[in-house]
Amino acid sequence: MKQLIPALFTVGAVMLLTGAAVYITGWPLAPYIYTIGATMVALAQINSPSKKKSPTIKRLRRQQIFAALLLVLSGAFMLFTRGNEWIASLTIAAVLELYTSVRIPQEEAKD
Repeated sequence: MKQLIPALFTVGAVMLLTGAAVYITGWPLAPYIYTIGATMVALAQINSPSKKKSPTIKRLRRQQIFAALLLVLSGAFMLFTRGNEWIASLTIAAVLELYTSVRIPQEEAKD
């Protein structure tokens, strides 16, 4: 399972980025590719173990999981709405993912 998580994350991230980039062209399969990739990224992040158990890291992990769920929600917006709600959801998720990807290693390195 330990080796599966990075592979799941990498494949999911490539699918997520491809689906989001190609969605603009109107290709009908783009939302499905994005949603499957976002789900894979979310599963990888939810199942990745945390090295430390400090309250700050637990809070950051919850934020990271919330961001991963927002990625999946963006896919639902792509599939079921024709507006730009998915862009707002994706932007919030990206900011949270970026923040937690910087802060979690900083907190883990403190000890």
